[in-house]
Amino acid sequence: MSIFHRFVSGIRDAAYIWCQEMKQAVKDEGVLIFFIIVPIIYPLLYSWIYNNEVVHEVPVVVVDDSHSGLSRELVRKLDASADVKILCHAADLDEARSLVSRQLAKGIYYIPSDFATRLNRMEQATLSVYCDMSLMLAYKAIYQTAVNVTQYMGAEMQKKLSGKYTVREEQIQARPLDFQDVPIFNPQGGYGTFVIPAVLMLIFQQTLVLGIGLGAGTARENSPTGDLIPVHPAYSGIYRIVLGKALCYGMIYAVMGAYLTLVVPRIFSFVTMVKGMDLLWLMTPYLLACVFFGMTVSCLVRYRENVMLLMVFISLPLLFMVGISWPQSAIPGVWQGISWLFPSTFGARAFVRMNTMGATLGDVTNELRALWIQAAFYFGTACLVYGHQLRVTRRHTVSSNL
Repeated sequence: MSIFHRFVSGIRDAAYIWCQEMKQAVKDEGVLIFFIIVPIIYPLLYSWIYNNEVVHEVPVVVVDDSHSGLSRELVRKLDASADVKILCHAADLDEARSLVSRQLAKGIYYIPSDFATRLNRMEQATLSVYCDMSLMLAYKAIYQTAVNVTQYMGAEMQKKLSGKYTVREEQIQARPLDFQDVPIFNPQGGYGTFVIPAVLMLIFQQTLVLGIGLGAGTARENSPTGDLIPVHPAYSGIYRIVLGKALCYGMIYAVMGAYLTLVVPRIFSFVTMVKGMDLLWLMTPYLLACVFFGMTVSCLVRYRENVMLLMVFISLPLLFMVGISWPQSAIPGVWQGISWLFPSTFGARAFVRMNTMGATLGDVTNELRALWIQAAFYFGTACLVYGHQLRVTRRHTVSSNL
């Protein structure tokens, strides 16, 4: 047979395998859920939860031992802020701690008895802040509100004592060395803006691997001998099998990838700075790496349930190892090495930098190079494991014919 006829035969067999995989994906409810329903619904739910970006009206209890006009003015200004809501006044710290322990309040503002006395003597007074550190967003709101309000009141007192005649002189007296706060990449200072892009890329990988693994488990369950590769002339070559299956998964997740990276961020008005062609250059190696990684895993994990348990178990560690919710420099070297095995590590880092920080393809060259290396490596491992599965099928076929 000539090279041309072999090529045509290979294309025909790969197309047949692609068609069979498409039919199985549509018929299998589990695969359909992870290929279609979960990638559509889960990002919407996750983004909707964090769409507020920052927390507001965090309940705080006040212990005012000063009972003075200045302390009441301080409490009014704290309550007037957008991030804090004064829940109630407690008689002492023990009562306030009881409210925090019951999660009725997230923090305590304690005003000591000498608060007004020290201020009237031109001495430094203090506002003690006790925060529930179990939720960092609540801690940030409580602490920053206290800092901003006390700085504002201190500046107003300096202006009254300065004896200056113009507003500009009072401003210089209250703050001789000024600063300008310019937030970059995350203007709202919100949680969703910096974490959702990484989560979307992780959802892309996890649902794809879960769908491929469930499909492989179904194929084994439907086979009389428990083989992954069916007995059919089209399944005669390793590359035909791998390319046919990869084409099926790639076509489905090309659509899902466009939905996750283009549609979802715009629905919830997240920062989107990446250009269309740059995104295509990023998602192509990421899609290939995820597909071949999922095919490799589907051959190594035999049962459908085990694939779900494995991928759900590693989802949270993968999110931390990306280096978005926890600084990459603070991740131990061993865990950084482990994270290099997963396409989501480099895919999420590159997407966050391009989508949120406005990076170009040249700025994420290392991540793109790593994704192409992973795509090539996992293509090789997929060929190896499917080659083993093909030999197992042939051995069972010969045994059954004897």
